[in-house]
Amino acid sequence: MGQTITEKIFSHHAGKPVHAGQIVEVDIDMVIGNDITTPISIRAFEESGAKKLAKPDNFAIVMDHYIPAKDIASANQAKISRDFAYKHDMKHFFDEKDMGIEHALLPEKGLVIPGDVIIGADSHTCTHGALGAFSTGMGSTDLAYAMITGRNWFKVPEAIKVVFSGKPGKHIYGKDLILEVIRRIGVDGALYKTLEFTGDTIAHLSMDDRFSLCNMAIEAGAKNGIIAADEVTKTYLKDKELRDEPVYHYSDEDADYVQTIEIDVQNLSPVIAYPFLPENGKSIETAVSDDIKIDQVMIGSCTNGRLEDLKIASEILEGKRVAKHTRLIITPATQKIYLQAQKLGYIEKLINAGAVVSNPTCGACLGGYMGILGKGEKCVATTNRNFVGRMGDRSSEIYLANSAVAAQSAIEGKIADPR
Repeated sequence: MGQTITEKIFSHHAGKPVHAGQIVEVDIDMVIGNDITTPISIRAFEESGAKKLAKPDNFAIVMDHYIPAKDIASANQAKISRDFAYKHDMKHFFDEKDMGIEHALLPEKGLVIPGDVIIGADSHTCTHGALGAFSTGMGSTDLAYAMITGRNWFKVPEAIKVVFSGKPGKHIYGKDLILEVIRRIGVDGALYKTLEFTGDTIAHLSMDDRFSLCNMAIEAGAKNGIIAADEVTKTYLKDKELRDEPVYHYSDEDADYVQTIEIDVQNLSPVIAYPFLPENGKSIETAVSDDIKIDQVMIGSCTNGRLEDLKIASEILEGKRVAKHTRLIITPATQKIYLQAQKLGYIEKLINAGAVVSNPTCGACLGGYMGILGKGEKCVATTNRNFVGRMGDRSSEIYLANSAVAAQSAIEGKIADPR
């Protein structure tokens, strides 16, 4: 029987052929923690009696949610991770001096690579599947186990094959593709399964699009999202000092899939996910006809805070102004992206249009700080979740969209079509 790319990654790590449904314990190539979840892992690590990390160079802590600290509680929370990192002289500790949102920063640093098994105490760790790695979110105590042993247990997931066909039209991006998948199968349509993204459309997607696509696999309940490495992937990796040599895996033609989903991208419009679930996808035409006035637009997060997103938004906003009753928040995903955007003139265009640009942070996305929504306010966001109260007051509403839709909506003060 043939194997999927995910089965091959686990087989490589287990040292024997494995298939979906089997339980395996394998070495972890990269463990990722952040300022919210890592303190729990640290407590479990220390309570176990462990004195040192099993694989210190394969553990990264990224301070990205409430950094710089927004209050005393978040400052004390951050201090736990800082003290641990200094005590263990961690090589991969990223604080305010070199900050970024973890799922954008680690690929940028060359710390997550094709063929890896990656875990993080953050549900959107599945982002790194865009590089042809198995990457998934786990609990903080699972993270502690990997910190202590360097390994973890997995049930090898069954796979759903998603076949995208055709060249994307104007202002159709990875965000629209994944929102269309979730619209079709629902937020529980891929529970504990791999979403393997394939088809001739993939060759037309940039790495930024691919990261966005895999990032939201969890919003369909998937264990991981994954895209086999190709020339686009290899070009992206070429200028990076990689942690290790990539190992490329590809699914066999006779690999077993529990479901195949086919999507004609050529006929796809920008997709808007209405409150209060990512599965509530509507076409941009429907959203425009609904005449939804908005109070805030947020462009950023681990889903759509990359350089391509800032370029798209700046081109649409150049020479325009954000609507009088609408706020626009821009959050570059890393400091490097921020500097690149500044050098290329994107930041100036965005600020001149009326945007406020923040430091890299997850703050607005999870309703933590900088961008909290008030009672009854509506927001178009390039983030990945629109649950009740996700970005603020429980009566507020979030409409998920790509960066072009977000930028055009900021100009018009209502959900708008950028095409």
